[in-house]
Amino acid sequence: MENVFKYYEFSDFFKDNSQTFNGNLISFTALNETHFLIFEEKNATYNLYVTRYTQKNEIGVKPPVIVELLVENYDKSIPEHRIIMKQYLH
Repeated sequence: MENVFKYYEFSDFFKDNSQTFNGNLISFTALNETHFLIFEEKNATYNLYVTRYTQKNEIGVKPPVIVELLVENYDKSIPEHRIIMKQYLH
């Protein structure tokens, strides 16, 4: 997964204090100024979300305006999981 995080320029993981992701560690990458993909690390697995925030500095601090789970238990070896992420990033 480290390669995925680096390739798509995800942030370092940090603790979610907004309670949107239950205090788990999260990492994000920007799609534009208000939309972001977020990986939530949960029990050694990763869930992928698309979110909308008013501004980037609200991530992990305030709940997002919109949050949608894209992939539960993301696995880079599953083509469908990679395709879902690429639809947002390319």
